[in-house]
Amino acid sequence: MAERKTITLNMGPQHPATHGVLRVELELEGETVVRARPIVGYLHTGIEKTMESKLYYKAIPETDRMDYLAPMSNNLGYCLAVEKLMDIEVPEKVKWARVCLAELTRINSHLVWLGTHALDLGALSPVLYTFRDREMILDIYEACGGQRMMTSYIRIGGLAHDLPLDFDKKVANLLKVFPEKIKEYETLLTENQIFINRTRGVAVISAEDAINWSLSGPMLRGSGVRHDLRKANPYSGYENFDFEIPIGENGDAYDRYKLRIEEMRQSLRIARQALDGMPEGPYRAHVPGVVLPPKEDVLHKMESMIFHFKIITEGFKAPCGSVYQAIESPKGEIGFYIVGDGTNRPRRIRVRPPSFVNIACLPALCEGRMVSDVVCAIGSVDIVLGEVDR
Repeated sequence: MAERKTITLNMGPQHPATHGVLRVELELEGETVVRARPIVGYLHTGIEKTMESKLYYKAIPETDRMDYLAPMSNNLGYCLAVEKLMDIEVPEKVKWARVCLAELTRINSHLVWLGTHALDLGALSPVLYTFRDREMILDIYEACGGQRMMTSYIRIGGLAHDLPLDFDKKVANLLKVFPEKIKEYETLLTENQIFINRTRGVAVISAEDAINWSLSGPMLRGSGVRHDLRKANPYSGYENFDFEIPIGENGDAYDRYKLRIEEMRQSLRIARQALDGMPEGPYRAHVPGVVLPPKEDVLHKMESMIFHFKIITEGFKAPCGSVYQAIESPKGEIGFYIVGDGTNRPRRIRVRPPSFVNIACLPALCEGRMVSDVVCAIGSVDIVLGEVDR
C-alpha cells in the first residue's frame, strides 16, 4: 500500500486573495485540501484596549476603523450601546436617518465585496463597475460627515450635524439609478458559466453547521436560516420598515452571491421608506452634559459652549453596569459589550465581530475541496482584517 504523503502550504499573509494579512495553513494531498487552518493576529490593531483608554465620545473613531467598509454601521452599534448604558432616547428623525445611512452602508460594503470577489475569481470587469457606482455612496458620506470613509458621523445621542440640505436629492438620485446598476452586475455574473463553475457547489456549509459555527449575516442566511437582527431584535426603529430577508438554498458561494445581490435591493427598499418617511425634528437628543449641543448653539450661547467644552475635555461619567448591543452589519452580527464603572472611560469594551467569527468556519468550507477553491471560499465569507484583529 502506497504511503500517503501530504505537503503543507502557507497561503498568506501576503496573498492578495486573503484580503489582508490572513494566513491559511493548508495541508494538501495532491491538489486536495486535507486540512485548512486560518491563522489571524498579524494586524495588531488593539482597537478594543485603545477604546478603553479613551473618553466615550473619543472612542467613536475607532469603530470606523474596524470595518472600514461599514463605518456608519459600526458607529451605530457602538453609539446604541452607550445610549443604552446612559438611558438616552434619541429623536425619531435620528432613528430614521441612521436606518437610511446604515442601509447605504450595507450597499457600500456589498459593492466592494462583489467587485473584489469577482476579481479573485478572474472576472476583471465587475470591480470597475462596483467601485464606480460606490462613489455615489461615498459622496453622501462626504456631504454628511466631511469624510469619504471614516465618517464618525453617528454620535452618542444623535448625529454629528443635521443632514445636509442636498441629502434628499443625493439619496433620491441613488435610489433612482441603482436598480439598473444591480442588473448590470447580474448581467456580468449571474449566468456567466465560468463564474458559476467557480462558485456553485463550492464552499458549501449546511444550515446546521452554520448555526453550530455561530455564523451570522449572509453566511448564515446563505445556508437557508432566515435570521436577521433587524427583524429578530429590531433597533433604531427598524420595526417601522417593510422588507424581506433573502435566504439561500444550497449554502454555497453562488447562493451567497445571489443573496448579497438581493440584499442590496432590499436595502434600497428600506432607504426609500426612510427617505420618504423622514420626520422633522432635532438631530440630537437634549441631554446637557452628556450629548454635545448643536454647533450653532455653541457659537451663540454661553451655556452650550460650557457644556461642549466640558464634554470634549472631561467626557461624561457613565453609571456602573454592563450592556450589550448587537446590530445587523453587512457581514453579520456585530455586538458591543460595554462595562461602565462610574468614570468617564469604559472599564471594558469587547466587540463581537462577524468577520472573526465567520472566518473560523474556513476549515468546513475548504477541506475536501481543491486548493483552487480556497480563494473562492475566503472571498465568499467577506472579511475585513481590521475587524478580525481588533
